[in-house]
Amino acid sequence: MDALALFRSTLEITLPVFAMVFIGLGLKRARWIDAAFVTTASQLVFKATLPTLIFLSIIRADLAATLNPRLLVAFALITLGGFLAVWGWAALRVPRADRGSYIQGAFRGNCGIVGLALAAGMYGDYGLSAGGLLLGVVILTYNAFSVVALAAYRDEARADWRDILAHIVRNPLILAVVAALPVALLAPPLPGWLLTSGDYFASLTLPLALICIGATLSFGALQASGITALSASLMKMVALPALSTGAAWLAGFEGRELGVMFLFFASPTAAAAFVMAKAMGGNAVLTANIIALTTLMASVTLTLGAFGLQVIGLI
Repeated sequence: MDALALFRSTLEITLPVFAMVFIGLGLKRARWIDAAFVTTASQLVFKATLPTLIFLSIIRADLAATLNPRLLVAFALITLGGFLAVWGWAALRVPRADRGSYIQGAFRGNCGIVGLALAAGMYGDYGLSAGGLLLGVVILTYNAFSVVALAAYRDEARADWRDILAHIVRNPLILAVVAALPVALLAPPLPGWLLTSGDYFASLTLPLALICIGATLSFGALQASGITALSASLMKMVALPALSTGAAWLAGFEGRELGVMFLFFASPTAAAAFVMAKAMGGNAVLTANIIALTTLMASVTLTLGAFGLQVIGLI
């Protein structure tokens, strides 16, 4: 396959994802959907359809091929390294009041929606299964690290760590992974009608979630973005994916394992970062600007990154 054909095949994977994002933006501007729809649909995805998708992808997976403890541990350690690097940079370059939100926005990717969608598009069932397992690590590390960063630069009372831990343990995505593993290992017979119904329900996840992401974009908010938001966005979409993917390659990962890790590392900032920043007294406006900028940048950086890694034969 020549370079042009490879680039076209990469676009065929990434463009449908970002087309849905911009469809969501268009529907919001046309007033066909509103903030109430986005709130309800986002809750439906988070609490029901995405856990169903993860559950089904794991129970159908060949765990011998997709359950790779080494990959899960490596991803967690590389994420920790990226988090500490961003914190060090923020301590030197970012005003103290903005540091918590900067750190969270620069490392917390939207792996549950964008990363998983791209992994499924590029690697099919393997991408869904490996990505679903990897989401368990993502959810734990991203939530824990975000809380630490925001709490460290909050002037109010310290965070209630027991309450935070309880929220992490009750996370629907983590529960879906925990529930699916014994089913995948024991392989009990499940009724065909139940699996088909689950597929119908789970199929709502990616288009609905991507439309909601598009509907939350605000070009008006981007006008208020300063150098801080741009710096965090470049860190999230360029510097960290390059460094993290390079670290994974040096650790011995290649092929589809490295590809899934890259797609997760290179995902734009998660919309959940805004909710957490607002709840913990961070700079919510800065966080919203970072989310908007990284989402807009992702269609270019993810496509070029995936294409480049394929050209040099790493994924």
